[in-house]
Amino acid sequence: MEIMNEPKKLYRSRHKMIGGVCGGLAEYLDIDPTVVRLIAVVLFFLPLLPAVLCYLLAWAIIPERR
Repeated sequence: MEIMNEPKKLYRSRHKMIGGVCGGLAEYLDIDPTVVRLIAVVLFFLPLLPAVLCYLLAWAIIPERR
C-alpha cells in the first residue's frame, strides 16, 4: 500500500530579511534564497510588473510558519 505524501505548502520563512516572502518561496521551490532575492531585486527595477505591490500582497497573504 502506498503512502501519499502530504502536499507542500507555501509559508513565509522565519529566516527573513524583510518579510520572509523570498525565503519562503525559496524553501517551497527548494532553491537557494539568495537566488530568489536577486530575482526579486531585478524585478523591482523593471517597469513591466509592479513587483513591490506583488511582494506586499504576498507578505499579507502568505501565512508565517508556526
